[in-house]
Amino acid sequence: MNELLPVSRVVDLGTAKLMPDVDRERAWLLTVDGAPQSYVDLDEPAHLEFEYTRRLGHVLDVVAEPGRALDVVHLGGGALTLPRYVAVTRPGSRQDVVEADRGLLELVTEHLPLPGGADVALHAADARAWLENASADSADVLVADVFSGSRVPAHLTSVAYVREAARVLRGSGVYLANLPDAAPFGFLRSQLATLADSFQELALIAEPGVLRGRRFGNAVLVAGSRAIDVAALARLTAADAFPARVEHGLSLRRFIGDARPVRDADAVPSPEPPDGAFGIG
Repeated sequence: MNELLPVSRVVDLGTAKLMPDVDRERAWLLTVDGAPQSYVDLDEPAHLEFEYTRRLGHVLDVVAEPGRALDVVHLGGGALTLPRYVAVTRPGSRQDVVEADRGLLELVTEHLPLPGGADVALHAADARAWLENASADSADVLVADVFSGSRVPAHLTSVAYVREAARVLRGSGVYLANLPDAAPFGFLRSQLATLADSFQELALIAEPGVLRGRRFGNAVLVAGSRAIDVAALARLTAADAFPARVEHGLSLRRFIGDARPVRDADAVPSPEPPDGAFGIG
């Protein structure tokens, strides 16, 4: 067996590295400027290594009956981990991936090919600009996992942006977002208030330690116009190696408190993570 060697390349928005996992034969970690972005196992595309990615995967599992094909838009590409997951767990799904870094897309598709038969269209574009030109009522699920460096860009945090996402989704569609924050959760609370401007149903998935203010971390936000299967989602997230809690209903409204929706004029990026929060040696 040939030894797999790391790959490093300067892409449009930083220096990307693909590093083989010594414990899994054809698995790779993608970093950009030292920050982990994605993990892919080419032999097992349904394997989700990162905690937040597993939580996004759990939501994708419960938004429709198992195996049903969906139309999915991914804002933020990374190593195309979730598009691979959808392709093998929901065969026949049509997917669009919007990634601002064309060089990163080229690196990933060159070294980490997509599963055979995957219907995935790749777009090198700004996420919001692409949404503004996308057809209405064209997606069942929209996944937002967009970072500039280690922060979510400000223009992807406002009411105007969320309204574009809601326009692209079908009436039964579901919006998912991976967002980082820490206590007192000013960013996360404002994002929930912003989503509530367009969606009736909200849920938040995060580790109890993050919600108790013990550390900086990722939260997955779920939004839609119909109720999601919170009980099934709670069972899946509780069974993970690092269990998470699902907040919804009254507890989530209390969490949001007096936070207000974010307008374009007031939008700011997500908080800068503390040193070492996501970095690797």
